[in-house]
Amino acid sequence: MKQHDLHALLDQAHQYANEYIDHIDQRPVYPDEEALKALNDFEQAMPEEGTDPAEALKLLHQSGSPTTVAQTGGRYFGFVNGGIHPPALAAKWLADTWDQNAALRVMSPITAKLEDLCERWLVDLFKLPEGTAAGFVSGTSMSLMCGIAAGRNQLLERQDWDVVSQGLFGAPAAKVVLGEQAHSAVFKALSFIGLGRDRVALAPCDNQGRIIPEELPELDEHTLLILSAGNVNSGSFDPMQELCERSRKAGAWIHVDGAFGLWAAASPNTYPLYQGAELADSWSVDAHKTLNAPYDCGVILCKDRSALISALQASGAYLEWSEHRDGMLYTPEMSRRARAIELWMTLKTMGKDGVAELIDQLCLRAKQFAEGLEQNGFRILNAVNFNQVLVACENDSVTEATLAAIQQSGECWCGGSKWLGESVIRVSVCSHVTTDEDVEISIGAFLKARKSV
Repeated sequence: MKQHDLHALLDQAHQYANEYIDHIDQRPVYPDEEALKALNDFEQAMPEEGTDPAEALKLLHQSGSPTTVAQTGGRYFGFVNGGIHPPALAAKWLADTWDQNAALRVMSPITAKLEDLCERWLVDLFKLPEGTAAGFVSGTSMSLMCGIAAGRNQLLERQDWDVVSQGLFGAPAAKVVLGEQAHSAVFKALSFIGLGRDRVALAPCDNQGRIIPEELPELDEHTLLILSAGNVNSGSFDPMQELCERSRKAGAWIHVDGAFGLWAAASPNTYPLYQGAELADSWSVDAHKTLNAPYDCGVILCKDRSALISALQASGAYLEWSEHRDGMLYTPEMSRRARAIELWMTLKTMGKDGVAELIDQLCLRAKQFAEGLEQNGFRILNAVNFNQVLVACENDSVTEATLAAIQQSGECWCGGSKWLGESVIRVSVCSHVTTDEDVEISIGAFLKARKSV
């Protein structure tokens, strides 16, 4: 492809992107059955000869755009999916054009510099110990594996066992303690790194999903304790101060799973939920959730830089290390995209005040949602202290049917879950785009859906 042809193709993509942005609020939040039929347009064998790029891009826009989920609009409340900060989107376009490999500084000096800056800014924002290391990974599922692996290795090293060289066969036992309401990704990470999901000690939780301190299993210097900063259903936080102080006295390694909740540290209004988490040893967080950075942008933070490097480092005679930051030291991947570019743009353009304002706005919208629904006869099953709302009708069958009707309406989209044995509608307010009007329209959708069943 010649340069002028590439310019034309990028202009075409720009036109399509603007069309998508301009109509995001007019399209159903979830594509209807008629729109989904357009997916059949892609069903064909791989062509023997290449297709004209402009025609392929046209197909992608005309048949693909209508079948997307409108996460960048203001009425998507599914899972814990954030929107996208507009300046970060612009930076992502430029970064995609650069197409940098973030493994080594020699591969991309700009990426190494921005990773270093993001590391320092995040350590400051989360009030973590100076020198805490950050690795930029795909998401919390991966950052959990990194943090837990670093903790596992350090705990076994205390028993004179080197996991890196000796593996896990014949290794001393490591005790793992976590709340019974821990996210499924935590159990997946434990299974993935060889600690096993069925060998953990589960701490009982209260009716908000928080570990009950009085019922925490005994801890010692061979224990890995995993805490939750943001229960995936209720949004609740484990009692960080009390549990972290007790764990530090016992010598345990503490990992905080803060996929969306760690950002509570940024606002004085929500900091009390987070306070004490800075006493941990490692932390997981997603920038693509609450912060509204683009996908995929997870972060592993570890107080002991050498422990993280030891757990993840690869070696090879062909690798060219620098005196500056080499990002692959802090991640499992070598070749990976330069996530820090759009993360830097997000933090740079928001600033500390902007991040705090975003957190406060999401919490305010969640409370508005809860109050509006409760005033109209829905039951709210959690204390809405962050951005999660658990909603139920008079019984499971009505709740489930109401949820199905909401999802089919196209006016907004929420997911379902089970909470303390009861079916619930789970509302996650995660997008900076969500307005008062979006919440009111969504409450109206709830009312129409319940009436229809």
